[in-house]
Amino acid sequence: MTSSIQYDLIGVGIGPANLGLAALLEKAQPLRAVFFDENSEFQWHPGMLIEGADLQVPFLADLVTLADPTSTYSFLNYLASQDRLHQFFFFNRFDIPRREYNNYARWAADSLENCLFGKKVIDADYIKEEEPYYRVTVLDQETKTETIYTCRYLVVGTGTKPLIPESLTGYPPEDILHTSQYLYQEKFVLDAERILVVGSGQSAAEIFLEQLQMQRGGRPEIHWFTRSPGFFQLESGKLGQEIFSPDYIDYFHRLPLEKRLEELPSLTQLRNGVEEATLHKIYELLYHRTVGGVEKGAVIQANTEVEDIAQLEDGSYRVTCRQHQEDTFFTVEVDKVILGTGYKPEIPEWFSALTSEALREKDYLKVNRDFSIAFPDDRKENLYSLTDLVHSHGAGATNLALAVHRNVTIINTAADKEIYKDPRNTVFQQFSPPK
Repeated sequence: MTSSIQYDLIGVGIGPANLGLAALLEKAQPLRAVFFDENSEFQWHPGMLIEGADLQVPFLADLVTLADPTSTYSFLNYLASQDRLHQFFFFNRFDIPRREYNNYARWAADSLENCLFGKKVIDADYIKEEEPYYRVTVLDQETKTETIYTCRYLVVGTGTKPLIPESLTGYPPEDILHTSQYLYQEKFVLDAERILVVGSGQSAAEIFLEQLQMQRGGRPEIHWFTRSPGFFQLESGKLGQEIFSPDYIDYFHRLPLEKRLEELPSLTQLRNGVEEATLHKIYELLYHRTVGGVEKGAVIQANTEVEDIAQLEDGSYRVTCRQHQEDTFFTVEVDKVILGTGYKPEIPEWFSALTSEALREKDYLKVNRDFSIAFPDDRKENLYSLTDLVHSHGAGATNLALAVHRNVTIINTAADKEIYKDPRNTVFQQFSPPK
């Protein structure tokens, strides 16, 4: 184990949010920062980079533009570096392919010297000395050597992992798979005669659409079930979208916890749901397929939850489902099950110890408006987390555009001055009466 190396800020995990922070820090000299990720390279949802699938936010919500449009790491500068500006001009759209967003982020990660991959943070603790600091232990995945780093600010962005109900685990990954693994297992899915897609989010809809597009002669037979009351469109109204603003976060964060939790379900359609274009493509394809009385080759049903899966002797699966409004059970036999059952936070073991003394709001960590976790000692050495922020900062807590606002807040705090503007009055509506 080597001696410590001092930094102002250390980031754990390099997803889009921390990658944007790393990019914006280049203009925040003399702040010294380093970011670690256990993976060997940057990849953003690689199992769901389906051709034709688009990002759900405009390209202006890239890593840096909302804070610094002149940054080297803007999406437009990426296009220029790839000689794609003219093609994008003629593409004439505000949204961009998810595959291209991933390529853009990889380009930025490869360009940033403060982003180190193949480095796993295996421990972190808070050292209470005269000048307190965080001590971070990092394992080099290749050499297996450990190095200790120290910093004043620690930003934990370890992302999420697939959420799969316990009753649906333990089966071969090529047969029962989460949507996040779809492209990895697609060659096995292509051989299936009967497929069940579970969930009503964007990922499930995109997989259902792709399978429907590949369907020939009614094969594969496709089922699409969701426990939600319907297959609803993602709300994209302009005034509705204003909740993804610093102004709304100011309002939401001031509310009592009970009011915040009451508000979250009403914001679901602004955060979850299927893009209008995707739903239109599905419906139009089903309509064309059924011309002349031809069977549509798909069963689509809401209010339906998968309760259990059992493997049969021939290798197929009997799936037990419950239509919960009628409280009736039925079974379907399929070859593959693709689960769009969402994600849960990926919390390192050491994080629980690091936050053991943190303040809480009932079962939740108390998070300050500046995104730092609250401690009773009111410490100046801030600990930031990118997970479990919905209760404190609202449905847009993980929105790509708001990640830039969050990064501006962190940088200005660490620099103890305004490096980037943090604007307010950015929306046309008000969220509470004027005082």
